[in-house]
Amino acid sequence: MVASDDGKCVVVEQRPEAEPEYGVLTRLGQAIMLHRAGDREEARNRLAALWQEIGPRGDAFHRCALAHYLAGTQDDPRDALDWDLRALAAAEGFVTERPARARPAAAPAGGAGPRHPLAALRAFFPALHLNLAADYAGLDRPADARAQLRRARASVRSLAEGEHRRRLTAAIVRLELRIEGAPGASR
Repeated sequence: MVASDDGKCVVVEQRPEAEPEYGVLTRLGQAIMLHRAGDREEARNRLAALWQEIGPRGDAFHRCALAHYLAGTQDDPRDALDWDLRALAAAEGFVTERPARARPAAAPAGGAGPRHPLAALRAFFPALHLNLAADYAGLDRPADARAQLRRARASVRSLAEGEHRRRLTAAIVRLELRIEGAPGASR
């Protein structure tokens, strides 16, 4: 995930898969490339079709990532908020409702093993809250934006030290300054 100047976060890492689900991730990646290349409408169409395909009971990581990226393709800020809320709901549902799936598998001898789905979803939380804060700020709902920034700041503390954590922390600070109307804050 990378924090952008507008306070939104973009997920750029993929979860290693234990089962063969690469088709969804491949098509998700293709839609993301379309969006980054400027074809917002086609990206939105492909992501929406993929969302319909996996359905409300599909893999939580896929639903979270799809909703996250669908939010970024929306023209209406209220639609972006709706998709960001779906992304957060998918992540929270997985973390709180599936304790059996949340147990990490034993790592193979001599290695750390693949990243567990729960860890991948937990790593989303700072970005999800930051995106919601940016959505609320864009809708002129500063109290809601501040509440999400508090959640983003709390959840970023659970991330390992490193560039990703530093970028998210910097994006949180930039959005806080923008919401407070501080001099020099980018709008």
